[in-house]
This record gives sequence, structure tokens and C-alpha cells, in this order.
Amino acid sequence: MLNTEDRIRRAREAMKEMDLDLLLVVNRENLIYFTGLTQIECMAVLIPREGEACAVTLWLDAAYVREGSGLKTYGYVFPEESLVDKVVERIREYGLTKPRIGFERYFVGFALFDGLRTAFPEAGFTGAADLFYKIRSIKDEQEVALIRQAAMAACRGMEAAAGAVRPGVTELDVLAEAEYAMLKAGSAGSPFRPQVVSGERALLTHPCASSKKIQPGEIVVVHLGATCEGYCAKICRTVAVGEIPPQQAAVYQVLQEAQQRSIEALRPGVTTGDVDRAARAVVEAAGYGRSFLDYIGYGMGLRQSEFYPVIGKGGSDIIEAGMVVDLLLPTVYRPGTGGPRVTDVIYVGENQNEILTAYPRDLIIV
Repeated sequence: MLNTEDRIRRAREAMKEMDLDLLLVVNRENLIYFTGLTQIECMAVLIPREGEACAVTLWLDAAYVREGSGLKTYGYVFPEESLVDKVVERIREYGLTKPRIGFERYFVGFALFDGLRTAFPEAGFTGAADLFYKIRSIKDEQEVALIRQAAMAACRGMEAAAGAVRPGVTELDVLAEAEYAMLKAGSAGSPFRPQVVSGERALLTHPCASSKKIQPGEIVVVHLGATCEGYCAKICRTVAVGEIPPQQAAVYQVLQEAQQRSIEALRPGVTTGDVDRAARAVVEAAGYGRSFLDYIGYGMGLRQSEFYPVIGKGGSDIIEAGMVVDLLLPTVYRPGTGGPRVTDVIYVGENQNEILTAYPRDLIIV
């Protein structure tokens, strides 16, 4: 069951460090975090440093939000009222006239922002994106359970994709089988554009499935995501269609070893740079250091790539028990050699990690 009080308590502790009077929550991911609801639109949550947190939503949804979240909920009647009208009203009810308001840096609509700066001094507005990412980085038991369910669905999708790969079928054909399997396994949909890419397309930075037909001797990179009540999991594997160039098979082995070393280095108290170094040492020893990206993983949760912790070269974020991260994102970017990838979702335990995407990590050969 959602422990809203604990999440609000943690938010308030962070607010004190930033000297904020109020957190304004309008981003979908943070709304899910503080309410436990996914059927949400046209809504805000207000968390004051002093006083009772509340939700503001369309009057038609007020009862649903109140019952589902446990928050005191205020409805507004559109078009006579707007979200910003009711938010301003509630802020004033807290007795705040010149509030220091923490915003999600990238997700506040202009109409809401414009209404707030008309009602209150803009000098008190500050970006609080890092606050949200940091408190979300430590998962409670319910969150881990939801990510585990999403991971299970992603694994079912990978199983279906691997079974569908063969010469002559299109990348979209394979993706269709994978997505159907994930939906049947309980996924609510992918958190990103799934990737089933073959041949030279595997070296693209952000590829997605196309109508290209898979050919013998190619690799097929399958990168899938699944969700459960807003929480995400992802998995990536590489399929060899018959005999592939030896150098590509060798690159996969290097990346697989690098991933294993990074998982072994992932433990409470180390920095994200420490984790990266464990993987990068393997890649550099194989001679591919100059063809490898600077980041190998991110936090996982309500986003498929959270912005805390970020695991990469020189990273200083501290790994803590309760975090969930993905490792290993990049490939070796070298034409004719690179392209293979492997990615898993890992829960960081006090004494032992758990790979949530429990699917064989060897190169798949069909």
C-alpha cells in the first residue's frame, strides 16, 4: 500500500535544505509518486513545508483522487475555473503571500507559470527538479514490486522477440510479437519507443523498429521496455542471425564482461564513477575505449532513465541501498565491429544485488 505520508515527509526534509515554502507538483511521474494513481490529468499536488498537503483536480475526478490517494482534494469547474485559479487559491489559504515555490524544471505549463507569477513574486520561484529525482531514487517495497512485475513482462517480450527473429521477417514483425507478449504478461505499455534494429542500423544512437527485413549474418539488437502502474523496466539483448563477424561476437563478450564487472561494483557507498570505472576498464583493455560513450546507466523508476543517479565517467552520485538502476547502455561505436548491446535492471540491496530482468545474458543465436 502506498505510504503517502512517508513520501511527503521525505519531500519536506529536502524542502528544508532548500528553504522552500511549497512544492508544486504537476509532472505526471511525480503525481504518480505522491498519489499512487495513473489515471490522472489536469492536476496538481501542493506540498507545503507547514500544513496539510492537498491535490487540485477537475471536479469530475475529485472523488477518485481523494479516495485513491488519501489526500485532501479540491475540484475546479472548467471553464469557469482553471487549475491555476484553484492552485493560487490554495496557496493563499496556506497563508503564503511571498512563497518560495519549488518547481519541476521542465514540466510546468506556461499558463500555470504565468498565473502564479501574476499572483506571487517571481523572485521566490526556484527549480527543484533534483529534489524530486533524489527522493525518488530510493525505492520502497511497493515500488520494487512494481518494477519487478514490469521486468517480468519485459523478459516475456524478449523471449517472444528472440523466437520471432529469422531471415526475411521485418524488425516491426519482431516488435509486434514482443509487444503482444508484454501486454499479455501485464505490461501497461512501453515507456519509450522500443528498438528492434538489425545490421548497420544497430549503430544508430536512438533507433526504432522499421520495415527493414532481417538478413542472415546480421545482429539484431532488441531493446524493450514495460510498465506496471507507472513504473518502468527495460531489457536489451543481441541476437545473431546465423554466423556473424567474429569481431562483433567478440564485442558482445567484452560488453557482457563489462556489464558483469559494473554489477559487481554496484554497492552502497560507492560513487557512480566507481561503477563506471569497473566497466570501462574492461572496454579499454580490449582496445575500444575511444569508441565507448561516457555513460553506462541511469536510475530506473517512474522514468525509464531517471536523472539520479547517473552512472558514468567521473560520476560523483553516491549509490545507496534501495536504488534501482540499469546497466549497461552503450555499445562500441565502430562500423563493422560495434553494434551489440546488453542492458539489465538491477536492485541495489544492503548486502546483495538482484538482477530484476532475469533473462539469459549470453549472445542469442538463431
